[in-house]
Amino acid sequence: MDGQNITGVYHPSFTLLGIPGLEFSHFWIAFPFCLMYIIVLLGNVTILLVVRSDASLQDPMHLFLCMLAVTDLTMCTTIMPKMLGIFWFQSNVIHFEACLFQMFLIHSSSVMESGVMVAMAFDRYVAICFPLRHVTILTHSIIGKIVLIVAIRGVLLIMPFPFMLEQLPFCESNIIAHSYCEHMAVVKLACSDTTINKMYGLFVAFLVIGSDVMLIAVSYYMILRSVLNLPTTEARLKSFNTCGSHLCAILLFYVPGLFTFLAHRFFHHVALYIHILLANSYLMVPPMLNPLIYGVKTQKLRDCMGHRLAGLSRECRC
Repeated sequence: MDGQNITGVYHPSFTLLGIPGLEFSHFWIAFPFCLMYIIVLLGNVTILLVVRSDASLQDPMHLFLCMLAVTDLTMCTTIMPKMLGIFWFQSNVIHFEACLFQMFLIHSSSVMESGVMVAMAFDRYVAICFPLRHVTILTHSIIGKIVLIVAIRGVLLIMPFPFMLEQLPFCESNIIAHSYCEHMAVVKLACSDTTINKMYGLFVAFLVIGSDVMLIAVSYYMILRSVLNLPTTEARLKSFNTCGSHLCAILLFYVPGLFTFLAHRFFHHVALYIHILLANSYLMVPPMLNPLIYGVKTQKLRDCMGHRLAGLSRECRC
C-alpha cells in the first residue's frame, strides 16, 4: 500500500494549501516573498564572505553574526523553494518524510537562532561591561563551545517531533492549511490522541522562549546599568544606538514567533490567512533585516564592506 511503513501506520503524502483564502492571489503574493528571499541570500552571504576574508573581523561579535547568517539561510532555504513551487507551479504535494524533514529544519533553526541571540546579547554585555577583557573572556575556544551548545540544543529539543509524528496514524484529511510543514499544523491531521505531541510542543516553546528571553533581559539590564554609568553623553548614545538596533532585531524575531505559536492553540478567531502570512513573515523578515541591523550598523563591518566594494569598482574600471 502506498504510504504504508513497516509499523503498519499509514503515512500519506500531504497537500500544502499555501495561504488559505488567498489562493487566487498566490501568483502575485509570491513576488514579494521571492524578493525577500533574494535579499536574504545577498545580505547573509555577503556577511559570511566579508567576515571570512578579513582577519580583523575574527572577533566574537562577527563570529556570532556568521552563525546567525548560517541559521537564517538554512531556515529560509528550507521553506522558500517549496513555497514558490506552491505559489507559481501549484506543486502542493509533499511526501511524509520530506514534510517531517522540513519541519525539523524549520523548528531546529528557530531554536538555534534564539540561542544565537542569547549569545550575541551576552557578547554585548561583555563588550560594554568588560571592554578590556572582551577578547580574553570570549576566546575562540569559548565561542566554539557556545556554538556547539546552541546547535546541539536545537537538534536535541526538536528531534522528538518527527519521531513522535511517525507513530501517529493519519487516516483522515491530508491537507495542511499552511505553506510549509509546521509542527502543530501536521499534528492536527492525526486521527489519534495527540496530547503528548501538544504537551511536548508547549514544553519546548516555553523552555526556549522563557529561558532565552530571561537571559537576554538580564544581559540588557546589566548593559543598561553599565551604560548609564559611562562618563560622557556621546559614549552613552553610542552604546544605546548599538543596543537599540539589537533589541529591534530581537523583537522582530520573538513577537511574531510567539503570536504564531499561540495562534495555533488559542487564537482561533484570527483569520487563517492572517495567521499564515504572519508565520511566513516570521521566518523571512528577521533573516532579511538581520544583515542590516547587525551588519551595516556595525562600524568595522561597514568599513570593510566599503573597502571591498571600492576595490571591486577599481578593478571593473581597469
